[in-house]
Amino acid sequence: QVQLVESGGGLVQPGGSLRLSCAASGSIDSITYAGWYRQANGKQRELVAANTRSGIVRYAEAVRGRFTISRDNANNTLYLQMNSLKPEDTAVYYCNSLSQINSDYQPLGPWGQGTRVTVSS
Repeated sequence: QVQLVESGGGLVQPGGSLRLSCAASGSIDSITYAGWYRQANGKQRELVAANTRSGIVRYAEAVRGRFTISRDNANNTLYLQMNSLKPEDTAVYYCNSLSQINSDYQPLGPWGQGTRVTVSS
């Protein structure tokens, strides 16, 4: 099973940008569905972006137009480019492989450590 490790989080001011990386231990192209989740303090983990091997993407309403998910097959990495960040984007961000059941995505692999994003002035 391909293992995924997140990085790239940090402290950023509102309106700023960050790019998160999710490095795969094997071929990222072997993962049909992949996504980024986030979990804010006291809240449930939520899927914010999903990406299929064929290039189809889906975003949560709260991040659509600001976040971009992408894959780099050459470097076996999944990215999340986050622009126009808001304080409500503060959370620990996780990547995971996904399974698709009907039109819904579910996490498939074990959770990693995640990477913390804090949006604050």
